[in-house]
Amino acid sequence: MPSIETFLANYPLQTYEKLRYADTDRQGHINNAVFSTMLETGRVELLYAPDSSLSAAGCAFVIASLHLDFHGEITWPGQIDIGTRVSAVGKSSLTLEQGLFQGDCCVATARTVIVQMDEGSRRSHPLTDSARQTLVRLMPRAA
Repeated sequence: MPSIETFLANYPLQTYEKLRYADTDRQGHINNAVFSTMLETGRVELLYAPDSSLSAAGCAFVIASLHLDFHGEITWPGQIDIGTRVSAVGKSSLTLEQGLFQGDCCVATARTVIVQMDEGSRRSHPLTDSARQTLVRLMPRAA
């Protein structure tokens, strides 16, 4: 499995979070649990964008797997830039790669497998053709 990119410019979707003093821990840096919340911001902006939600009618996205690697600490105050890209698209699932950046420093990377689920049956549901096309456009181009 290739390593996840550690340069923000290599993620086609980018957003940010303003750091809050309340997110700090006893050591004075941002609590590790907050890293996952910041990753959620990047995922939600892709999956549930108000003008182009990717979920099919009656469906929602759920996390099947989240692997998070910490590369450095985050310090308050400031902001975190969040990079997101698609690394794989399956029948009813997708894999996202994300990076968290404070300044030019990559402080964390994550790989998340997300499954589209039918809210009634609670079982996986195939991605729509439209969603699949959008996701494929967000995959890195082969060199």
